[in-house]
Amino acid sequence: MLFFVATIKTGIASDSDIEHVVNDSEFSERSHLSQAEIDQCQKVMESLRRWREADRALSEVSRRYMRLNESDMRTIRMLIRAQQRGRVVTPKDIAREVGISSASTTKLVRRLEVNGHLVRVAHPSDRRTICLEVTAATARVARETIGRQHSRRFDAAAALDGVERETVIRFLTALAEADSPQGYLAEASDSAKQETVETEQESDTCALE
Repeated sequence: MLFFVATIKTGIASDSDIEHVVNDSEFSERSHLSQAEIDQCQKVMESLRRWREADRALSEVSRRYMRLNESDMRTIRMLIRAQQRGRVVTPKDIAREVGISSASTTKLVRRLEVNGHLVRVAHPSDRRTICLEVTAATARVARETIGRQHSRRFDAAAALDGVERETVIRFLTALAEADSPQGYLAEASDSAKQETVETEQESDTCALE
């Protein structure tokens, strides 16, 4: 078990390792299922794997097209969502959303600003704080790439009937709950969150000195 957790953390778990865990009755109770039902469940898992691979491939193409790395793209998406909802975004918001340090956030913001992807604007209520917004050009390109991608996903959902959509919602909700960190991974997640909080507190202290 410890070996498997370590391989996940380092990203070197092979397909055979994962398949072994998925098929191990220690991790999944399936005595009430027929072989046909087990096979069908495995087909669901395989379909999810194919969708994740397609999503990663499309995201990689989008990042290359826009000349952005993963953190850059997450920041752009966050800013676009915020602007659509009329919400302001500060560098601290980006650090929290992307999961990077204040120093890394400063470099990220500077890089995106220099490359014409975002601009700094005055905070509506706090003169000491700056806000960040995506430029019109980057927003337009994002709509043509990310926007079309989400439209195709919406069309796939719209093709289902109401009962099918409720089933998908229930399944994906259960999947999100199942994917919350457990055991050793939960401990690692809590530790990472604490480090982020401490880093933010140190940055705030330095800013006040």
